[in-house]
Parts: sequence; C-alpha cells; structure tokens
Amino acid sequence: MQQPNIVMIMTDQQRFDALGCVNPRVITPAIDSLAREGILFDQAICQCPMCVPSRNSLMFGLYPSQTGVRTNAGALLDETRLPAVPLPQLLHDAGYFCAGFGKTHWNNCRKGEMGSRRGFDVRAEGQPRGSVLWEEGAVMMDEEDPEGLAAYYDETREFGSGEENALGYIGKPSTLPREHHRDGFIWRKCMEFLDAYRPDGRPLFLYFSLIKPHAGFNIPPEFEAMYDLSDIPDLPAPPWAEEPDTHIAAAMRVSESLHRAHYGRRTGLDGLPSEEKRRITLRYWANCTFMDWFIGGVLDKIREKGLDRNTLFLFASDHGDMMGERDNRYSKYCLFDSSVRVPLIVAGDPVDPARRGTRDSRPAMLTDIVPTLCAAAGIKPDPRLPGLSLLGEAAHRGAFCEFHGGGGECPQIAPAWMWRNGRWKLILFRDGTILDDTPLRGELYDLEADPMEWQNRFDDLSCADTRQRLMLELIAHASTAFAKAPAFGDYRGLDKLRR
Repeated sequence: MQQPNIVMIMTDQQRFDALGCVNPRVITPAIDSLAREGILFDQAICQCPMCVPSRNSLMFGLYPSQTGVRTNAGALLDETRLPAVPLPQLLHDAGYFCAGFGKTHWNNCRKGEMGSRRGFDVRAEGQPRGSVLWEEGAVMMDEEDPEGLAAYYDETREFGSGEENALGYIGKPSTLPREHHRDGFIWRKCMEFLDAYRPDGRPLFLYFSLIKPHAGFNIPPEFEAMYDLSDIPDLPAPPWAEEPDTHIAAAMRVSESLHRAHYGRRTGLDGLPSEEKRRITLRYWANCTFMDWFIGGVLDKIREKGLDRNTLFLFASDHGDMMGERDNRYSKYCLFDSSVRVPLIVAGDPVDPARRGTRDSRPAMLTDIVPTLCAAAGIKPDPRLPGLSLLGEAAHRGAFCEFHGGGGECPQIAPAWMWRNGRWKLILFRDGTILDDTPLRGELYDLEADPMEWQNRFDDLSCADTRQRLMLELIAHASTAFAKAPAFGDYRGLDKLRR
C-alpha cells in the first residue's frame, strides 16, 4: 500500500469548544472543513496542561512522567538519550520528506548552542535565533524579518511574560500587517515551501504549527469585526468567591509563581464590567478565527497542488484555556476540562468513508497521535507507547493527564493525576512538594450533571463505588504504562510487549 502524505496542523491553547463545528458562535471554516471530511474526537485531552510537556509528550508518544519533561521549565538536552524516537524522525526513517513550520516548543537547545531538528528536513520558526527554540539549520524570524519581529515584540511588550498578564488577555486591535505577526511568518514560510515543492517520490510529512490563539490578544481588526459583542455570553458564576480546596488551590499554596500569576491577572480583571469581560472572550474567538485564516491558506494551497490526494490530515491543539472560569481563572495549569480538553480531528483519504463527518466520543489522548500516524504510514508501532491508533477499533477505558506545577517551583510541587471517562473525572493529588510525605487527596466530578466541575463528590458516600472504580482504573492504566516505557530491558527485546 502506498504511504499517504501526512499533514499535521496544530494551534496553541485552543479550547475544545473554540471551533465552529462545536460552537457555532466561533468562526473557523477551515478547521470545520476538516471535521466534515473526517472524525472529530470530542472527548480528547492533553497529557499535561501546558506547552512544553504537552508537546514533548505528543511528539514522543509518552506521558510527561515517561519523557521526564513535566513542566514548562523542562527539556531533553541530550540527543543521545531520548526516551523514544520523536515523530518526525520516525517518519523520516520510514522514507518521508519532513517539513516543519512553527512551534514544537521542545526547548531542546542551550542558549548559544543549536538544538536538533529531530528528523525534519526543512524547518522554520517564528522565534529569534537566540531563544531556546533554535534548531540546527532552521530559518528563524529574526534572520529574515528582524523588523517584523521587533515590531511584534514592541506591540506586545505590555502583555508581560508569555503575553499572559491581565493586559495580554484584555488585548487590543493590532496595528501590524498579518505577515509581521509571528504566525504570519510561519504561514509565509510554509506557503513558500508549498509553492516550490515538487514531489520526489517520497511521501510528504508537513507540520504546520501556530503560536496562537494563546494570549496575548492583539488581533487584526478585521477578525475582531467578524464578531458582535452582544452575541458573546457571560460566564456562569461559581457558587464561591475563592477556589475551593482543590488540586490547583493546593498547588498555589506551594507555588509562588502560580499564585502570583493568577492573582496578578485577577487584580487587573476582577473590576472589569461584564461587557469588557465578554470582549476578552470575543478577542479569544477572533484569535481562533485569525489562526483559521492561516490554516485555510495552507489547506487551499495543498488542494490547489493536488497534495490532498492520498493524504491524512490531523488537527489538534496542545491544551486549552480556562478563559475566566472559576473566579476569573485564565490560562491553563490545572486539570479542569477547559484546560485539558483539546480539539482533535483526523481527516482525509485514509479515513473510512463511513466515518467521515462523524464524532467519536471514546476517550482519546494526544499520545494517540504517534500510533495513529505510524499506523497510517505503515510503521511498526513501538509497543512501549501508551497510545492507540485513532483509526483502529481498540479503545481506552479512560484518559490520563498529569500536573506538576508550572515550572517556576523549586522544589517541584507534588503531582496531581487525572483519570477521565465519558461521565466521570477523578483527580488525585497531594499537598506540598514532591519531597513531602503528605496524604493522598481527591476530587470527583460528574461531568454530565456538573460540567463546570463545581461540586466535588469525592467524599460523597453515594459516589463511593464510582470513586473506587475510577481509582482502580487509574492505577491499572498508569502502572501498566509506566512498566513498559521508556526503558524495557529483556533478552527478547520488546517481544514481550507485543501480542
């Protein structure tokens, strides 16, 4: 069977419900076209609610506790001791020409040194060469468009670190042309590649990964004008003024950086009138539409050149955003659904025609991406990986996610683990740091009756059987996954892990 082309499209911090095919108020025609041509996995989650560990997990097909990259301060700097073969290298070794445009956020270089491209033949990034995102041979934005990058940084200077302070979320209309946004540079380099691309007999792996809709919300006015503020709903108010004693409250007690980030945003946002809080949501949705415009340009060029034939398309984001839920909580860094649920679509010719235009509500994870693309490419899957092919019949009993703080903590906070199936979510956590021997605590949410996760049922005697069942499922899943990878030494190699 001929190997298909593979087109993988990613955004950053796009919620599961920030798609037109899920929420008709959001304008994303390009992404919606993929949903019509494929399968929308509407219960998909990430494996860690922040960029760096989520993207490492996705690209290696392992959980953050298996890669060792658990927070945004993490990185794998020794290319001779990687926990698994990264996705682009797997495809490259299987005969693919691999072109990568945009964010991987592997953080795999030390400043002043180059990181590896890890299998990409062509690479471009909307970042400066002096950042930890520089990869060997990659075209960086400050090399080709230093004026544009400087103008972008000048426009977003007041948004703070990561563009995620209160002003970053309040946002403002951008005065820059689209191409001077970092995502505009990524888009332009991808379009230049597609214009010049001539198949040489090898299948193509195209990775197109945008930096937003991650805050800050400096959006070209034409995208903001596509929305009417009167159509934006108010957020439902929780029945408390401060976060109850949950895993994120426990984390903020230990982590000064998480506490400071949250309450710093609250100071700037608490007093805003309802209309201005709704404008934040409007600008987030407009940012999604802005990213969809770039995605549409790439998809149109692929179709124009006939590269959509025998091609598997995959769209995903690395995590979500709380967007003001739970007493003005923004950003991610928690295990609630708006932070951990992600859009995930698989489309194209390799998808069974009977499944195109459908939704699949089975538990799905970003760690399923590597097995899915390997199966499509005819690559023998690594049996140590915990994921399953999204195009196969096998299904997870639930979905796993973990949280270890944001990365600014020293020592690291104690971990929190999540297990989620269609109706119920279990979170297990401990107070203090990873060095403290504190009792295990928990949260249990009925997602059908309580989708906002306001009512912790962990100590509810009527839910005791459910709590026990989910705890056993979580232990069974985690213990089995961690027993297999990343290292498995046996005289028979990996045969013991295959059926």
